[in-house]
Amino acid sequence: MRRTLIALAAVSAVTLPVVPALAQTATATETFLAAKPTDVLSYNLVGLDVKNPQNESIGEIKDLILSQGSLAGYIVSVGGFLGMGERYVIVRPNSMKVVYSENDKKWSATMNATKDQLKAAPEFKYEGRWKR
Repeated sequence: MRRTLIALAAVSAVTLPVVPALAQTATATETFLAAKPTDVLSYNLVGLDVKNPQNESIGEIKDLILSQGSLAGYIVSVGGFLGMGERYVIVRPNSMKVVYSENDKKWSATMNATKDQLKAAPEFKYEGRWKR
């Protein structure tokens, strides 16, 4: 029993000074934030049909690429039928317009491209570190 108390005292002496130091490095305002009306949740984007200005379906957002905490790209599937033969390309965020319609209560994604341009873009493959 005495050894257990000594061990607990030793562990407490080592860990207690560290905990307050960690708590002081980040305040609640630096760690947490509130969503703004202009923010988009990822689940609203994944699966979203991408259309061109002529309102033709040219692909579907399949995934998002985050780099150092910021949106770096959309992975868009193009071609294929029922998941067969589709290929993936990465689209820069500034080349796609994602908007929410208050009237329709729907998200939409448009980009100035054709299905053929997307098919000709460099292919992204889910392999290696990006394997699903």
